[in-house]
Amino acid sequence: MAAPDTQLMLSVGLIEKDINGDTLWVWCYPSVSPELRDVLLNKCCLTHGNQGLNTFVFSQFCRTWYYISTVEVQQPTALTKVTHFSIAVTAKDFNPEKYAAFSRVLCRMYMKHGSPVKMMEGYIAVLTKGICLSDENGSFVIKDYDVRKAYLAGSVKDVVAQFGMETIILYTAVMLKKRIVVHHPRVEALLEFTRALPALTWHRKDWSIVHPYVSLTDCELENLKTCTGYIAGFVDPEVSNRSDLFDVFINLPDREIIVCQAAKEAMAMGKVHRDVGLVIVQSAGDTERTEAQVIKDISVKTREILASLASLAEECENSKITLESLKQCHFPPATENFLFHLAAAEQLLKI
Repeated sequence: MAAPDTQLMLSVGLIEKDINGDTLWVWCYPSVSPELRDVLLNKCCLTHGNQGLNTFVFSQFCRTWYYISTVEVQQPTALTKVTHFSIAVTAKDFNPEKYAAFSRVLCRMYMKHGSPVKMMEGYIAVLTKGICLSDENGSFVIKDYDVRKAYLAGSVKDVVAQFGMETIILYTAVMLKKRIVVHHPRVEALLEFTRALPALTWHRKDWSIVHPYVSLTDCELENLKTCTGYIAGFVDPEVSNRSDLFDVFINLPDREIIVCQAAKEAMAMGKVHRDVGLVIVQSAGDTERTEAQVIKDISVKTREILASLASLAEECENSKITLESLKQCHFPPATENFLFHLAAAEQLLKI
């Protein structure tokens, strides 16, 4: 019987660049939608001219995660008319390391045999048995890739090293489910940074908010706008002018965080933010502490805030907080404001 996580895979596709410089969608099993196929072609880097090779990228579109590995063909091989190819795996789950390892095995299979048949056999083996064994092309065992490891693979310590006390702005934005846009010209930097941010709100364990690599195309932006809150990465600097897309804008190369005028009230900082910010900076700055320990330290502080919010809700009608009930507690204005918006994000607010 197949393990449940084998049912998370949706498809495998093949994109080739031939000796004439043409890039084509060559093969897919079982299928992807025309819209997703266009996104995969755009993201595989073979259509980007001479901008360099992104060996592995991942993101999501319409709630489907995609993972693309791209390789340059090394002759001699059966692929005599192909210079590069990309393997695109789509799935329901966020687990970059798992699908990077699997797609590497598929790439070696295709490089050796020059036919999608062996790839399809490997894909079906993983789909049905959770394992793909090959002495010559490497092995892949799906149960080796725990999703918790994928969640912990992003580095909160690196985020704090870049932004210091300003990390509290990012923490607040994620807690309040704001729209966060990150710009960096290098895809790899976007992938690393965006995947780390949901760990600031570990109690949710929600990586569905991450869209690490988005283009300024109509279909991708329409998809993004259907999400209430997100963390989206863009390589195109033009995104800085698209204030309709974000509440918080992060210019990674310049280590700059900009809060939109419309979001400034909800994002106003007070004592509670300062307290959390100190915990984040002190924990992340401790070289003895692991990523998991840093995340736990932040999570403990978060749970204290959420416990206070829950106890307030218990005293209210239908266990839902109102602005009036918050005002009766005589919190400082910034704290009251934060708790009000947090109650909305945690679905504890009476509407």
